[in-house]
Amino acid sequence: MRKILIGLGVFVLLLVVAVVAAPFLFKDRLRALADKQIAQRVRAKVQYDPNNIDVSVLHSFPDLTLDIKDLRVIGLDSFSRDTLAYLPGLRVGLDIMTVIKGQEIKINTVELDRPDLSLRVLKSGRTNWDVMISDSAAAAKGQDTSQVRLAIKGWKMTDGHLRYEDLTLPFRMEARQVNHTGSGDFASNVFEMTSKTTAGRLDMTYGGVAYVTDKQLDADVTMNMDLNKNLYTFKDNKIKLNDFPFSFAGAIGLPNATDITYDVTFKALETDFKTLLSLVPGVYTDKFKNVETSGKVAFDGYYKGVQNALRMPGYGVNLAVTNGRFKYPDLPQEAKNINVKMVVDNPSGFTNNVKVNVSQFHLDLGPNPVDGNVTIDGLEPMKVDGRVKANVNLAEALKVYPVPGLSMRGQLAVDATGKGTYSKTQMPVVNAAIKMTNGYVKSNKFPAPIEDINLSGTVVNTTGQVNDTYVNLPQFHMVLEGEPLDGRLTAHNINQPVFDANVKGTVDLTKITRIFPLAGMTVTGRVSGNIAAAGNMADVEAGRYQNVKASGTVQAKNVTYKSKDLPQGVNISSAAGTFNNNQIAIQSLNGTAGTSDFAANGTVSNYLGYLFTPGQALKGTMNVTSHNFNVNEFMVDPVSNKSTATGQGAPAKATGVLEIPKFFDLVLNSKVDNVTYDNLKLTNASGTVAVNNQIATLKNLTFNTLGATFGTSGSYNTQSLAHPKFDLGLNIKNLDFQSAFKAFNTVKALVPLASAVQGVFGTNFNVSGEMGQDMFPKLATLSGTGLFDIVKASVLQSPVLSQISSLTTLPELKNLQVLNKIVNAQIVNGNFVVKPFDLAIGDVKMTVGGSNSLAGLLSYVTAINAPTGKLGNALSGKLTQLTGVSNIQGTDRVTLGLNIGGSMTSPVVKLTGGSLKDQGKAIVTNVVKAKLTDALLGLATKNRAKTDSTQKATATTQQASQEQLNLEVQKKKLEAQEKAKQAIGAGLNSLFGGRKKAAPADTAKK
Repeated sequence: MRKILIGLGVFVLLLVVAVVAAPFLFKDRLRALADKQIAQRVRAKVQYDPNNIDVSVLHSFPDLTLDIKDLRVIGLDSFSRDTLAYLPGLRVGLDIMTVIKGQEIKINTVELDRPDLSLRVLKSGRTNWDVMISDSAAAAKGQDTSQVRLAIKGWKMTDGHLRYEDLTLPFRMEARQVNHTGSGDFASNVFEMTSKTTAGRLDMTYGGVAYVTDKQLDADVTMNMDLNKNLYTFKDNKIKLNDFPFSFAGAIGLPNATDITYDVTFKALETDFKTLLSLVPGVYTDKFKNVETSGKVAFDGYYKGVQNALRMPGYGVNLAVTNGRFKYPDLPQEAKNINVKMVVDNPSGFTNNVKVNVSQFHLDLGPNPVDGNVTIDGLEPMKVDGRVKANVNLAEALKVYPVPGLSMRGQLAVDATGKGTYSKTQMPVVNAAIKMTNGYVKSNKFPAPIEDINLSGTVVNTTGQVNDTYVNLPQFHMVLEGEPLDGRLTAHNINQPVFDANVKGTVDLTKITRIFPLAGMTVTGRVSGNIAAAGNMADVEAGRYQNVKASGTVQAKNVTYKSKDLPQGVNISSAAGTFNNNQIAIQSLNGTAGTSDFAANGTVSNYLGYLFTPGQALKGTMNVTSHNFNVNEFMVDPVSNKSTATGQGAPAKATGVLEIPKFFDLVLNSKVDNVTYDNLKLTNASGTVAVNNQIATLKNLTFNTLGATFGTSGSYNTQSLAHPKFDLGLNIKNLDFQSAFKAFNTVKALVPLASAVQGVFGTNFNVSGEMGQDMFPKLATLSGTGLFDIVKASVLQSPVLSQISSLTTLPELKNLQVLNKIVNAQIVNGNFVVKPFDLAIGDVKMTVGGSNSLAGLLSYVTAINAPTGKLGNALSGKLTQLTGVSNIQGTDRVTLGLNIGGSMTSPVVKLTGGSLKDQGKAIVTNVVKAKLTDALLGLATKNRAKTDSTQKATATTQQASQEQLNLEVQKKKLEAQEKAKQAIGAGLNSLFGGRKKAAPADTAKK
């Protein structure tokens, strides 16, 4: 016993020592290893705080646990705004002996706490999770690939959130409250992997249709893992979706680098109809366990074949419901005689070859029968043959199937048949009729009911030609809280419809959108009108509006609109207008957009073309006034195309790009008292803005800010939202140097000398370039030319002038006073080039010119002509060497040449020459010409490089497009071959008496 106690004490002591020592011994080494592995093996941005890394031995004793909190993985390029993974808690169990030895470190366990994982596949096929660099690729770079090895025996996920989106299909899946555990010896090549997964909420959509909504998942799966053959075989497994259990059998293989093979079958594990009923949206409630059911279900299918760039596995599903019935205990009626037979088969795997046969669909909703059947062969084109017939009393239907918070009554009758081919040029022969009598709908979400709903209509096509489709809705009537809405519609010739419609009444948008919610949008207010339209879309597209009969009046009050794209919202307090074939006349329009107010009137034309013909522009002339307008609220993120406003008030500064709308050809005569743009306040803004083809052309736009008057004309182009361009002529009067330097980044970067200048100037300057995402010019793209009118300027305590004064021994040059001086300048290739100009300071004359770069480097020259007697002896000696004149003091005047380099804060001034001639202007002019030539050559080189880069990118895109096209051609070819094989097989079957079909499962005996 004593030895046992001593041994136990030693063990406890060692454990305590390990707990205390582990963070100190291994934390820095493991952190460095993690940083190195991420840098070498991960193609993504990995963000975490080094202080959030901890090491311990308690959690997974005897393993060492590496604990990382708040780790985030963000993609690159197309996924640069996507968070692939956010891991609030990541624990990695490491083999402690491999850590101590410091050689290859084995990872034994991985635990994720509350992970948020988002997996995406773009239409191009690119995946956001392809971020790991393979061992072979790392080894090719000379990197060590042996430092970390997966020897995982167990893993765990707690309360996860998983999203998967594949735009190539398109398919989307989202699972919340995911808990998952798994185990298997990945250090071995052949072993069994077991896993258990639960999800509190599972949603799946395909092609925009929700097939699984808010369901629960429970899955126990055991697979045989053969890593030598890359073959994974299903063993014991049970998957339950809500109360519907099913299982898989078969195997999945990875025979090579491009193919995945499937040979999998699946089937339902129970035949009780109640299990299938649990999948119906809204059925799976607390009361579901008490629902009375009867009937049987048979469900099975297969997924077999090869998946690669060209092919997808074949698949098939069989579903049969026999004599199904259900009744909620609290409701008086039951759904009975539910009989469904459905077969989906596509052995080739090509989506276009799918065949669907719903040979029977019948149920009785209380005393109301619903019948239907349909066969579908292919998708493009689609051969269809089907019928649906129902005559349902809506009040009786709610006695069968509960919809919480919804009341309905009225008689709904539908009788529709369709047979033929559906494609871009064809449609089935259709005969469909719908009729609603004395309808009533009320929802708890909004207490106002829609009452007295009466409508009848038909859709008829007797030839199968698209343009022979006739839609007739001779009557539509409803009442919403005492406000009637009536209308009618007839139309035919689908490609270019011939239509005749009329709508009259008042619509309360608040009530309508609460009854029929608009995803991501909020709309309120009242719109009333009397609108009539009749004509031919061919006339609309051709602009022959005189052939179209359109007339009416519209009034709106307190209409509001808010969406994700426009979170600040628009509120139209009142609006009134009339319209005819040609135009809409807006008598008055008053409202606010975010914190901005506006009022408008004018005319809008071509509204029919804009509404009904893609690509046609809305034209017109509008007069717009505003007391206060905040531009910052209307910026758009150039990547997501979403508004950068938050809806919680205006952003403090401009973020995003101001987008010019597509398909607008409008002239806006505007007058705004106060404008907020970034951190500037503009007043008395007025002028004309012509908008066309996503280009805004500014004409005589004037405003006041910073105590100065601004005038501008030119254009702003957002045809490429990622690269918006501008070309403006600026006319500025009486702008203070210091105000300009503080307010404008362009002045800080291009004219750093302005930081030391006090005074007032004006300018007449033409400038063009590209706007950045913050709606400020990208300085490297600027080009321009113009002049600066220096009304009054004082340069005091400038490091540049101090050095010039010290070098020339001319104290009067320490401070400069400039009055009424015109200076010409040019912007080329990111350089601000100042052309030579003259100054006189007493009896000293100066000529100055040169340039400065975006990096703030000065490259100026100045020639100073001064009386020789003012120069000190030391400078006179140096001039003797430069000029060759021994008695320099005996001359009257001398010209000094100086170079000014460095930066504004650390200038470097050097004496470069001296002359007895007054040739300062020529010296500076020649130097500035050389600088301008160099800048232009640099710009030409940059443009050539940009062109070459664009051509290369275009060639790469074209190559990728051609490869994708070739792939699609091969797919179509294989698809056609498989379809032909199926047709030949079907023909032979028919010729020789047909193949015996498997008898349907006798679910009753089971």
